[in-house]
Amino acid sequence: MDFPCLWLGLLLPLVAALDFNYHRQEGMEAFLKTVAQNYSSVTHLHSIGKSVKGRNLWVLVVGRFPKEHRIGIPEFKYVANMHGDETVGRELLLHLIDYLVTSDGKDPEITNLINSTRIHIMPSMNPDGFEAVKKPDCYYSIGRENYNQYDLNRNFPDAFEYNNVSRQPETVAVMKWLKTETFVLSANLHGGALVASYPFDNGVQVSLKVLVHLLNAATGALYSRSLTPDDDVFQYLAHTYASRNPNMKKGDECKNKMNFPNGVTNGYSWYPLQGGMQDYNYIWAQCFEITLELSCCKYPREEKLPSFWNNNKASLIEYIKQVHLGVKGQVFDQNGNPLPNVIVEVQDRKHICPYRTNKYGEYYLLLLPGSYIINVTVPGHDPHITKVIIPEKSQNFSALKKDILLPFQGQLDSIPVSNPSCPMIPLYRNLPDHSAATKPSLFLFLVSLLHIFFK
Repeated sequence: MDFPCLWLGLLLPLVAALDFNYHRQEGMEAFLKTVAQNYSSVTHLHSIGKSVKGRNLWVLVVGRFPKEHRIGIPEFKYVANMHGDETVGRELLLHLIDYLVTSDGKDPEITNLINSTRIHIMPSMNPDGFEAVKKPDCYYSIGRENYNQYDLNRNFPDAFEYNNVSRQPETVAVMKWLKTETFVLSANLHGGALVASYPFDNGVQVSLKVLVHLLNAATGALYSRSLTPDDDVFQYLAHTYASRNPNMKKGDECKNKMNFPNGVTNGYSWYPLQGGMQDYNYIWAQCFEITLELSCCKYPREEKLPSFWNNNKASLIEYIKQVHLGVKGQVFDQNGNPLPNVIVEVQDRKHICPYRTNKYGEYYLLLLPGSYIINVTVPGHDPHITKVIIPEKSQNFSALKKDILLPFQGQLDSIPVSNPSCPMIPLYRNLPDHSAATKPSLFLFLVSLLHIFFK
């Protein structure tokens, strides 16, 4: 017997092989806790809150420094199963966790990704809904909503219209979580279609006269889109994911549903959605988020799970790498003190809720290659302007690093820690010149609704 090899095998961390079955709360928790125990140097398991029924909302963090933020290391997240009956994403994230921790130190790409990124993975935002599904169905099951019968993807504050609904514990937990981390990029995983959908999900109201021009009489298709100031980046992100999924990129795999060219759509163009999570992330959390619809059937049979993993594995990894797009750095005063809550925006793509530095004076701006002018604004001082050129070739798992030194001494006590300019009200409601697209009338919305199923 080869005793040295035997001892080496006993010393290596092991995770019980993760099968391709649906894992209920107990099984999911057991797997996550085993990973956290066996890979404690690169993982951190914590609960961000509890569901209505008291189930933990688990998040597993994977990174070289999993327990805390490190300057220059961007924060990324995946969230799945916010609709309890949309189940593929839940299982894909468990397998992604397994793949990341078992590939660290063996696969150079995964090792570099873990070295340079802090990856937060929430397999289920709606565990009560998942547990409530008694009869899985491709189209709708009891369990889509949370235990209080609220759709969690209609439960967030909305920037276009008042969303006067009772905030649910799961939603509140996510909103609080977003305030504790400097998230840069995210995706939420759904089912019921096969497409990568990018913001905005909602839009600005216009008159019926304008709406008439938005409807193609021959097809009933809505041409309007609701675009963010970062539309080029969002389209790129959506294409990055869809193009590596062999079925998603076809755009027409789900029969009797809409066709999506190259597997990509603007969320609002598909259909307007009030109170969605991806718009909330972008506007109030400074986090670029897209929605990934991963399966034509919301709750497919277990034997199909291996093919879903094979079709999404490359996309899931490549999408995480996009957190390193653009430019990042810190803002300092002339004495080298980092300045928190300073506005850092790209000229000609200002956000309605200005993006600001975190408590370490850090900023992260997702940008495609090109030349940009960055405006840095500190209360009581003139804007500071600096030019950056994002190279065509990425910086090997790092955005371009650009620290900004301001020519004055910052008075930290005068700079508010919180962000006073972003009340959670419809910020776009009274901006008629905003470029985001129009909101269809009820009639036109119903026309488009005939072609879709809920996200």
